Amino acid sequence: MDFRIFIEPQQGASYHDLLQVARTAEDAGYDAFFRSDHYLKMGEVSGEPGPTDAWLTLAGLALQTSRIRLGTLMSPATFRLPGPLAISVAQVDQMSGGRVELGMGSGWYAEEHSAYGIPFPPLAERFDRYAEQVEIVTGLWRTQPGQRYSFVGRHYQLTDSPALPKPVQRPHPPLLIGGLGARRTPMLAARFADEFNVPFSSIERARTQFDRVTAACAEIGRDPLELRRSVALTVTVARDVGGLARRALAIGRKVEDLRTDGIAGSPAEAVDRLGSWRERTGIDRIYLQLLDLTDLDQIELIAAEILPQLR
Repeated sequence: MDFRIFIEPQQGASYHDLLQVARTAEDAGYDAFFRSDHYLKMGEVSGEPGPTDAWLTLAGLALQTSRIRLGTLMSPATFRLPGPLAISVAQVDQMSGGRVELGMGSGWYAEEHSAYGIPFPPLAERFDRYAEQVEIVTGLWRTQPGQRYSFVGRHYQLTDSPALPKPVQRPHPPLLIGGLGARRTPMLAARFADEFNVPFSSIERARTQFDRVTAACAEIGRDPLELRRSVALTVTVARDVGGLARRALAIGRKVEDLRTDGIAGSPAEAVDRLGSWRERTGIDRIYLQLLDLTDLDQIELIAAEILPQLR
């Protein structure tokens, strides 16, 4: 199983904070460092010093890390035009030596759009734009050198694009699609994704969603084994009850809720819970959502006492 650190810097973090976490994760042996792509805090936190732009951040980390993979869960289609997004991700892939992955979504957080003047169409239109963007971004990346790419959609039109620059990874960086939509999301993943992610869900609901993706693959004749399965879960681990309570308090959560909705407890309890997830859903990758970016000791604890037992 791959283990990836996933953070939410819109809750309040500087680039230096992200760099510390990414370097700690790299040194501890994690497979990847992923961040959310949001511009506004959520819940009862100040959000200070403010948000950081996801792809500017990852460009910096590409130059200040050496091994760990880098990516987003998920970059909203409302934030960026597909052509410039393809350019940005390809450039960061070059800067990192081929370590970038792109998670894409339709966008859902209305308040951040109004806070920063970003248009927020109704859901049906957001998903339509999202579907076109996924096709465009992957189409630009797949276009062979010297050839041109064109696209005519309802929301986006591209004419004779040189489709440059090219990413290092070929045919393109891995594309992640995720969510709990019953019909359109699984079909989009079956057509374009390299990985399907179920975020913050129960085992039963995740199994249902993975079954939908498998059915969507069968409908278009794709081998579902080509599509990696992953989940994102909030994780809080400590060696004793007191430490667990302190870590839960630091992120404003109750231990019992974390046990139910995520992974919480001692390292041994976390190993058992993660093993159950793997056995019952077939996942081979997990994104560990860590909400306290100052708690580097927890990153090292998980790496030392949990990762070796599940890899």
